[in-house]
Amino acid sequence: MNVASTTVAKYSVRKTLTVETSAERAFRVFTEKHGDWWPMATHHIGKHPARTVIIEPAEGGRWYEQGEDGSECDWGRVLVWDPPHRLVMAWQLTGDWQFDPSFLTEVELRFIREGAHRTRVEFEHRNLEAYGAKADTVREMIGAPGGWPTILEKFADFANEEGRQ
Repeated sequence: MNVASTTVAKYSVRKTLTVETSAERAFRVFTEKHGDWWPMATHHIGKHPARTVIIEPAEGGRWYEQGEDGSECDWGRVLVWDPPHRLVMAWQLTGDWQFDPSFLTEVELRFIREGAHRTRVEFEHRNLEAYGAKADTVREMIGAPGGWPTILEKFADFANEEGRQ
């Protein structure tokens, strides 16, 4: 994986990476295979271990985890569904990592074709000012190793492997 840049702005976290697969496949890996690469052991909010993470494929669709016990924990919803170019999701987890349907930050991904088997992915988690007094702490947590950079590396590794098949 080639990480072109990572930027932590005042109220957003941005990351650009390149995957060695088509934009169509990169979009599908991020959405349809979300639970295959998401680090569920360390990044879940349910009371029980997570079995998978799901993004429902339509505007208004849910973004949620499903526990090994069958329980479900919402994370947000799909705001823009534009395969294979763009995905915007509401991230509705508070600074205490609890779902709140009235809370909103946004996660946007753009999949930009750079060749038949190469895609630049531009990622932004924005509107972090919604965290109020916790905004700086949350921004630093999600922008640091272990946060979005690690999660997106797992996505890129999986997408690159899928691109070789």
